[in-house]
Amino acid sequence: MQQKGNTPFSFQEKAWKKYSNGYSGMVVAPTGFGKTFSIFLAVLIDFMNNPSRYQKGLKLLWITPLRSLAKDLARAMQEAIDEIGLDWVVEVRNGDTDIKIKQRQSRQMPDVLLVTPESLHLLLAQKGRQHFFNTLQCIAVDEWHELLGTKRGVMVELALGFLKYQHQNLRIWGITATIGNLDEAMEVLIPTAQKKVKIVAREKKKIAIIPVFPTEVEVLPWAGHLGGKLAEEVVPIILESKSTLVFTNTRSQSEMWYQLLLEAHPDFAGQIALHHSSIDSQIRQWIEEALSEGRLKAVVATSSLDLGVDFKPVDTVVQVGSSKGVARFMQRAGRSGHSPHELSKIYFVPTHSLELIEVAALKEAVKTQTIENRDPMVLTFDVLVQFLVTIALGGGFKAKDLYPVIKNTFAFQEITEEEWDWCIFFITQGGAIGKNYEEFHKVTPKEDGMLVVEKRRIAMLHRMNMGVIVSDAMMRVKFLSGGYIGMVEEYFISRLHSGDKFVLAGRVLELIRVKEMTAYVRSSSGRAFTPSWLGGRLPLSSNLSQFLRQKLASARHPDSREKELQFLHPLVARQNEHSHIPAEDEFLVESIHTKEGYHLFMYPFEGRLVHEVMASLIAYRISLLIPISFSMAMNDYGFELFSDSEIAIDESQLKKILSREHLMEEVISSINATEMAKRKFRDIAVISGMVVQNLHGKQQNNKSLQASSGIIFQVLEEHDPQNLLLRQAYAEVFNQQLEEPRLVAAFERIHHSKIIYKFATGFTPLSFPIKVDSLRQSLSSEDLTSRIQRLQQSNWKSPRRKR
Repeated sequence: MQQKGNTPFSFQEKAWKKYSNGYSGMVVAPTGFGKTFSIFLAVLIDFMNNPSRYQKGLKLLWITPLRSLAKDLARAMQEAIDEIGLDWVVEVRNGDTDIKIKQRQSRQMPDVLLVTPESLHLLLAQKGRQHFFNTLQCIAVDEWHELLGTKRGVMVELALGFLKYQHQNLRIWGITATIGNLDEAMEVLIPTAQKKVKIVAREKKKIAIIPVFPTEVEVLPWAGHLGGKLAEEVVPIILESKSTLVFTNTRSQSEMWYQLLLEAHPDFAGQIALHHSSIDSQIRQWIEEALSEGRLKAVVATSSLDLGVDFKPVDTVVQVGSSKGVARFMQRAGRSGHSPHELSKIYFVPTHSLELIEVAALKEAVKTQTIENRDPMVLTFDVLVQFLVTIALGGGFKAKDLYPVIKNTFAFQEITEEEWDWCIFFITQGGAIGKNYEEFHKVTPKEDGMLVVEKRRIAMLHRMNMGVIVSDAMMRVKFLSGGYIGMVEEYFISRLHSGDKFVLAGRVLELIRVKEMTAYVRSSSGRAFTPSWLGGRLPLSSNLSQFLRQKLASARHPDSREKELQFLHPLVARQNEHSHIPAEDEFLVESIHTKEGYHLFMYPFEGRLVHEVMASLIAYRISLLIPISFSMAMNDYGFELFSDSEIAIDESQLKKILSREHLMEEVISSINATEMAKRKFRDIAVISGMVVQNLHGKQQNNKSLQASSGIIFQVLEEHDPQNLLLRQAYAEVFNQQLEEPRLVAAFERIHHSKIIYKFATGFTPLSFPIKVDSLRQSLSSEDLTSRIQRLQQSNWKSPRRKR
């Protein structure tokens, strides 16, 4: 390092020292400051100082959340080892690794092995797993903030707990970017270590947030509309940079922006590429290599490129639309200017005018380092029973020995003996309803108390279905003439007819036919559908919500330094003139009567997911006061209840409707919690092995998965209501889908706010984008544009402000 003229950072030196003194710990540092080398070199330095501690075999196990990270990391590690002159070998083991390499690794492990959480569990499921880890000194968990708060994070916790129990001197180190709850993050990763340390880099990444302003303020903004216009403004940014990453939030948005940029600047053909998780892995690999080598001018990507790989030539990042969270925004910003002390430039492209308030909010959050927590998941019994079958498969375990190991993990510290006994009963007998079905008797108890998997078919199916990522059934997309393009969700293809055109991997394709789980297509041109992937919608974080409310309130008297709020002044003035801009201690409700009917708008600024629940609850409460039915629409800023009957409520009734009293009881009455739990149960059933997703290399389609899990759900509701997996489905609905803690906090805030109830005769700047979202559900894009223009013209006439 020093030979190359590089001086180590103090956090790296501290990590090397603590590691050699037997500590486990967690390193927190910005992107591009050498977090990887803080742990990797610690192991090399310790080996060179104490070679007698180390034996031939696996010394360092490196867990990474993404396959694409592993290849680049392994290359960088091997280069460093070769330069030092050690004979260590670094290898990767994941779903892309050749079977011959895996077989060789099983006989003789390399010195350093990079794995995903799933690959590690597959190793634990191998007979004779003991000899893989006998010489292991350290496990490093990379990008821990990405795994924390997910079921993949729980997989890591369980694997670490098991390996630590078998190898008492094992050191565990996490590497993470900044999150709000760093102490808890370390506690989850290393709950039992006697000697542990959190090392936080003093160095901070400098981030320049540059908004891309439209040529004029649209005082009646609508989502998605500005994107097309602003592609022209993004072209010069790309041309002036060495290499640019253009981040979108969804795969469909990335497909759209790839086309927009090519239309705006046809010379980009061959110079820009498209990267998301539904594109064929070989194409993605080529793009990553071309980006690293500086052969691409720009890549339009989703979160598939959020993490890790050091793309040195990237000097600019463009974020299209809301990033929905502060941590995600900072992570993406850090992908540019990857060297220490280099400025990270990120351009924010609003998809509608109101998103410029978000730029001001993000600047404030970055300045004050207010970053979201990643709340850990607990008592995920589906992951636990899968893990127990894995351990039973790789040589077996005794229930009494493994119980304290599981209880020592953060995720299962609250597990009771009764719950543990239920888990053992479930894997051996299939629970109360599985007793009569042979396929649920996965694990066999032996006379000596060992629990093992004996049946070959169960072993094979378990290995094929291991993991916790349950995607909606994906269809392969192939050319009739041969050649694989990528994947789209089954539900999207099911809505198309033969001859319909759609866009994938930047190409216009015509659907010819669907056979089994493959869509056959040919190249085409012209107008086409953009696939919408169900997993695409990100929730707005509570931190960003808070700053948004703050900035909107201050927009009435914009600070001269906040260009975004100054630019939005005509929109803010229009909102104030016809309704109101809520202060931080106010809650705005608008009642608007148009020739279409009656609209009630509310603006909690809590994100689409929370608003979905709030809208159902408010509609339910109003229906208890007056007989009325509603349709609903929402965005990240607020929601609309629409009816063709008058919504006749006064201020005292409004207070009652917005009350925090009996909140969760009435939420349950207002939504179909059972139906939501049933949908959640599908994933739980797949993870726990009650329903098999992959059968002999073929993936079951959505309908059969949903039907199988639906039948089991109904049987459990009726005959085994205390089933832990059923209980978990309801818990996940409340904690994840209904976001119960955040919902309660929102109503608490509204309770302490002054309610401002305004009547308007036309759509306001805050209500208009929500109205457009409701139209989007029922109209094609061409009809939608003309309908919106008519709405804008029929609303209040007012001058537009030019920049």
